Amino acid sequence: MAPLGTPDLSPFSALDRVSACADLGYTGMGFSQSDLGRIRDDLGFDRLRAHADAVGIGPIEVELASDWWLDTDASPWRTTWSLLVEAAKAFNSRWIKVGTSFGSAIPSVAPLVEPLRSLADEAAAAGTRVALEPLPFAMIASIPQGVELVGRVDHQAAGLIVDYWHVFRAGTTLDQLAVALTPSMVFGVELCDADAEPRGTLFEDTRDNRRYPGEGDQDVVGFISTMRRIGWDGPWGVEMLAAEHRARPLMDALAKARDATLRCFDEADGTAQP
Repeated sequence: MAPLGTPDLSPFSALDRVSACADLGYTGMGFSQSDLGRIRDDLGFDRLRAHADAVGIGPIEVELASDWWLDTDASPWRTTWSLLVEAAKAFNSRWIKVGTSFGSAIPSVAPLVEPLRSLADEAAAAGTRVALEPLPFAMIASIPQGVELVGRVDHQAAGLIVDYWHVFRAGTTLDQLAVALTPSMVFGVELCDADAEPRGTLFEDTRDNRRYPGEGDQDVVGFISTMRRIGWDGPWGVEMLAAEHRARPLMDALAKARDATLRCFDEADGTAQP
C-alpha cells in the first residue's frame, strides 16, 4: 500500500522483505510505524532482528514520528514515539526518523528548539538518535531550515536526513546544500529521482511519481558528488516511492532500485560503462 494509505501496510511479510534485501546485496533497510506495530504484535522485534542477523542485514532504521512539539501528556504522538523507541532498542537502530506536520514552512524555528532537544535527550537515553527529515510541504521545509533548527538544538543525538527529492523540490541547489551542511549534522542520505516538474500535489508527487535514480530529470550524480565533498561517508539509502515501483514483484522492484542506484555511483566514480 502507499504511504498514508488505508491501511498503510506492506503486502509483503517483514521476513520476506529482509530476506529479499539480503539476497540482492542490500546491507540495511527500514520500517515505518504501521509495519512496526504489526511486526511487534505478530512476529516480535527480537525474531526479526535475529532473522536479519542471520541473513546479513545490519542497520534497521525506524520511522516516523510527528507532533513531537505538542503537549507530551495530552498528545497521541506519544504512542507512536514509544513504539519507535521500542523498535530502535531491539534493532539497535542508528536513529529514529521524525518529521513535521504538512503545511507551510514556519517563519521561525524557535518554537521547535526545546521540543527537539528534549526528544534528542530521550533518544540518547534509549541508545539511539533522532533524525529530522525536512519536507518541502511541511513546517520544516528545506535543508537550510533544518540546519538552522538542528544547529540551535545543538545536541549530538539530533541531526538530519538528507533526501534528494526533498532537496530539489524545495528549490535548494547543490551549491546551497554544500554551504548549509556540515558532516556532523547528517545522519542519513536517501536517493531517488523525479521529473523536472511535480505531477499533482507535492505529496502526490513524492508518494506516487518518484523515478529510479538516474532515470529522471534531477542531477543524482551531482548530488552524490556534493554529499561526498561535504564529507558524507556513511551508508546511502534508496527511497523509491512510486506507483510504478509498488506494482512490481518484490524481487524485481528491489533489483531495479539497486541497479539504477549503482549506475549513478558508477557515473560519479567515473567507472560507468559506455
